[in-house]
Amino acid sequence: MLTRVKSAVANFMGGIMAGSAGAEHGGGADLPLRFPYGRPEFLGLSPDEVECSADHIARPILILSKETRRLPWTTGYAEVINAGKSTHNEDQASCEVLFVKKKTGGANSTPNKNSKRRSSLPNGEGLQLKDSSDGDGINLYYWSLFDGHAGSGAAVVASKLLQHHILEQLQEIVDILRNTAVLPPTCLGEEPDNTSSNSRTLTRAASLRGGVGAPGSPSTPPTRFFTEKKIPHECLVIGAIESAFKEMDLQIERERTVYNISGGCTALVVVYLLGKLYVANAGDSRAIIIRNGEVIPMSSEFTPETERQRLQYLAYMQPHLLGNEFTHLEFPRRVQRKEVGKRMLYRDFNMTGWAYKTIEEDDLKFPLIYGEGKKVRVYDLLQYEHGPDDVLILATDGLWDVLLNEEVAEAVTNFLPNCDPDDPHRYTLAAQDLVMRARGVLKDRGWRISNDRLGSGDDISVYVIPLIHGNKQS
Repeated sequence: MLTRVKSAVANFMGGIMAGSAGAEHGGGADLPLRFPYGRPEFLGLSPDEVECSADHIARPILILSKETRRLPWTTGYAEVINAGKSTHNEDQASCEVLFVKKKTGGANSTPNKNSKRRSSLPNGEGLQLKDSSDGDGINLYYWSLFDGHAGSGAAVVASKLLQHHILEQLQEIVDILRNTAVLPPTCLGEEPDNTSSNSRTLTRAASLRGGVGAPGSPSTPPTRFFTEKKIPHECLVIGAIESAFKEMDLQIERERTVYNISGGCTALVVVYLLGKLYVANAGDSRAIIIRNGEVIPMSSEFTPETERQRLQYLAYMQPHLLGNEFTHLEFPRRVQRKEVGKRMLYRDFNMTGWAYKTIEEDDLKFPLIYGEGKKVRVYDLLQYEHGPDDVLILATDGLWDVLLNEEVAEAVTNFLPNCDPDDPHRYTLAAQDLVMRARGVLKDRGWRISNDRLGSGDDISVYVIPLIHGNKQS
């Protein structure tokens, strides 16, 4: 049923990382796993080390090995398992350097069949590449975090495949992206538009005067639009990432019929392409930039509350989209049959507060307000000069549930200056420090952090990405 809830939300939201318990959607325990459970490939852990990391009492913090492992841009990474809420660490992460080259031949249904992949296991190879260095393609840097819910299966699959969906979407437009001198054509095959904004303004002004060639003049056929909207290149990248999220959703849903893919997942993805960072988020993980000690939010958590009123209004206006399985009303909890006839707190799309209503049979349907959305933000690295302590932080909700943005920024800005600036491992140590601050120390009353506050009992995963390396790549 959870799958059907999230599928209905996806109709409104434009897609999320699909989610359900596998058995609900034909992906039961009797089916083979799509991918075996493990920790991120870049950690290079053996099966024994993976097993040892799953200690819910000691909760060891896993980091990159200083001697043998290296991520692009000397990115730091650290993670820790939960305090017992699930057997596995349901967070997943992936990090790759890929090469986007125009697709050749026919349609390609396999995400990575026709792609050129560099440094998929980040052991240092290919990390000094320059964008467009090969002349016919673009280098792409990719970081991602996935937080599994009700199982780790969907998070594992997304961590293995989402980057290839993004790559495939970008292959369709790589030639347009490389031609930065002209705007993307409205229709493929059209002549490039070299018209400047000033001349477009004059054309529009002429049309207002009713001049020759203006809309409505005798020499011009009728047109639907007054002016044509021009789309910048970064909007194509954003569209490619959004389309990749949707395709990942669809693939997971399809493969549940033949594989055991448990649960659903959030997704937080960063793509570096042509001097810009694109941050896409579906769920409650978070990204912030810390620049000169200041916090720049780079994601919005799309929780049931943040999208509640828009979803409810759409459901109210178009109830047929709910498939007679969901209610657009929100209740504090799931309504039970024994409560029919009783009065319960609820709220509709026009309400920010709560009121009471008499529960009816229709209220037993699943509430729609369980879904999550997605959002992409763009950060132009070329607009700023970054120092070695300016970083992008990516983390799952295990960090943000107990630490504020400002607390994270303060911790990082105090930690990094005390490290050797020439030590590439400093960012991994900073990630480890953040995980340790959020996990805390095990005491008689559970895990505790500063000021004796309750620490995070959730899985915690953190990237610390130095932005100065992005300037070097640009």
